[in-house]
Amino acid sequence: MPRISTKAAASGKAALPQLSQQMLEELIPGPVTKEQFEDIFQNFKKAFIERAMGAEMSHHLGYGAGQVRPEGVSNHRNGSSAKTVITDSGSVRIEVPRDRAGSFEPELIGKHERRFTGFDDKIIAMYARGMTVREIQAFLVEMYSVDVSPDLISSVTDAVMSEVTAWQARPLETMYPVVFFDALRVKIRENGVVRNKAVYLALGVLADGTRDILGIWIENTEGAKFWMKVFNDMKTRGCSDILIAVTDGLKGMGEALEVVYPATTLQTCIVHLIRNSLDYANWKDRKPLAAAIKPIYTAASAEAALAELDAFESGPWGKKFPTVVASWRRVWDKVIPFFAFPPEVRRVIYTTNAIESVNARLRKILKTRGHFPNDEAATKLIWLALRNITADWGRAANHWKAAMNQFAILYEERFTQGA
Repeated sequence: MPRISTKAAASGKAALPQLSQQMLEELIPGPVTKEQFEDIFQNFKKAFIERAMGAEMSHHLGYGAGQVRPEGVSNHRNGSSAKTVITDSGSVRIEVPRDRAGSFEPELIGKHERRFTGFDDKIIAMYARGMTVREIQAFLVEMYSVDVSPDLISSVTDAVMSEVTAWQARPLETMYPVVFFDALRVKIRENGVVRNKAVYLALGVLADGTRDILGIWIENTEGAKFWMKVFNDMKTRGCSDILIAVTDGLKGMGEALEVVYPATTLQTCIVHLIRNSLDYANWKDRKPLAAAIKPIYTAASAEAALAELDAFESGPWGKKFPTVVASWRRVWDKVIPFFAFPPEVRRVIYTTNAIESVNARLRKILKTRGHFPNDEAATKLIWLALRNITADWGRAANHWKAAMNQFAILYEERFTQGA
């Protein structure tokens, strides 16, 4: 007799019976080849599906197959119709039961459905890893001997757009201590021309130190008007305050923040400044140049940092690389907020690496695409990829506990409203 799981029984949930050793021996009486095993597995799946749909029909009619039809019940079984369904292990030809009244609507596989959810999930998983529609089609033929059309694959992946729309409009936290902004370039067709569009992401650090991607925005060019749209979108979704916004010189952001989030501190990425400085030097000079720059961004205060910058400018490295001095002075107003924070907070806002690492993983997936037919197609793939990338984001950011205490002191009520 099949055994019922005691754990399932204790929970009050219906449990499926386990296959007995006798059943297994009847299914596989002895050694089988791989091909034979696959045939047995497909036949078992066919029998299982047909048995389950037969049980659905019995429930629908109110009496089982072979039983006497109850009085007052006029509807009855009326044969079956053949149908091929695609499963995650290949296609299966099944017989779907019919009733005389034509009112039977099977739940396991609907009247117009030809695929199991597991099969769709496989397509979506492959698409999220950057495989093109044609590559997915070829893979399914090779692995499962199932030939599906590109249109079917596109329709399966298009089905996630409702989830993308809901995600993009979901409520946000009231306050984010830190939000990192960054962009990556993606080729997208627009009005018959392939354009190099920017895809902007916002990565928010919550009060407890966990991370979340707040949204995806696509635009041809950045500027104050675009960032007004982004910040107003975030505010409409419930984010009333951002303590520190960290970015790498995205144009127009400062002006838009002044309007939508006037209390937010805009901090440029220090690591980007260092990298840009080293780009002016050859490989031989990079290490000593980096050492010469270090006293600037490790200074105890903004005044001390400016003194170090002046000293660097008048020294041998400043005279050899005046462009480095110019690059720091050009964004100095967005550098100096950094020096107002204690070391614990500086560690968190020192770099945009948190979001750059996300974009690096996205680029590996996107590089297989020549271009996207529209913004929606690009958003769909990026969202699916982000879903995989952020799946294990349950832990607090590095150094967060120490920084959290400093945020609570520095920002008081502004921080605690999101804690």
